[in-house]
Amino acid sequence: MLRSGISLLVCVLLVNSCHSATNCQHEQLRLRAQVKALELRIKQLQDQIERTLRERENLQSSDASENDETLNKLDGRKYFADCAEAYNSGNRRSGFYRIQPLASPTSFLIYCDMTEGDGWTVVQRRTNGKENFDRVWSDYKQGFGNFQSVNGEYWIGNDNLHYLTSQGDYTVKIVLTDWEGEKRYAQYKHFKVQNEQNDYVLSFGAYTGTAGDSLSGTYHPEVQWWANHNGMKFSTKDRDNDRYHGNCAKEDKGGWWFNRCHSANLNGHYYNRGPFNAKTDDGIIWYTWHGWWYSLNSTVIKIRPSEFVPASE
Repeated sequence: MLRSGISLLVCVLLVNSCHSATNCQHEQLRLRAQVKALELRIKQLQDQIERTLRERENLQSSDASENDETLNKLDGRKYFADCAEAYNSGNRRSGFYRIQPLASPTSFLIYCDMTEGDGWTVVQRRTNGKENFDRVWSDYKQGFGNFQSVNGEYWIGNDNLHYLTSQGDYTVKIVLTDWEGEKRYAQYKHFKVQNEQNDYVLSFGAYTGTAGDSLSGTYHPEVQWWANHNGMKFSTKDRDNDRYHGNCAKEDKGGWWFNRCHSANLNGHYYNRGPFNAKTDDGIIWYTWHGWWYSLNSTVIKIRPSEFVPASE
């Protein structure tokens, strides 16, 4: 667009300034030289803008972690597909890395936990209630939160969660901490999230752990029909995909894979205490550990390929 405008300007100047063939030829040469100089200057400015944008992105990334600029040249890819690949490529320090799942059109920052079994990709974290999780569909689709602080709260984004879990068989590990400082965990094999066209349907396999199996509701046969989250679509306050006559996401103040409504809700309201009173059980809930009326202190949801074998150093 800019180049055609310059050419038009040249034509106008030629018409206005040429009084003889000789003068017109000289004027043509002079104006062509000016055009080349202008084009060169434009190219220099474009290069400078691109350089500035790259430097700004690198600066933001380096502020998050020294490891973020690590590049993965395997198979012609620039970034690691997940934190397990980062770990097996020699990165042993926990921190923020830029990854790009195989089917993802873009890369993104994510926290890699290299301390607990190595190579875990952290997809959700709650620690202090500073981040609002009572958000709309588009926010949960894209992801939100603090992707720079080690203890920052965030949601990776449902698109990114789909891209990650669609590139292989993944295990999810959910680490929970109560207000007395006790930690427990729940782990599920075959963790998968479908794409937006399928409303990010959740599926998972067998449970192991110490927190109890709240996610599938197998703790009691009479509640499984309404408390099982396996096979549920994702819901937010502006997009109701649950099986309840009302809107679970609106009542329980966060996006989640609700049924009618839940026995696990890790994106609920942060209460700054354990026991709470409210109209609904809208806290950060894991029923099989502390019931429906105790909101947890912190949660971490992280995933890793099920067949992951740590490479020796």
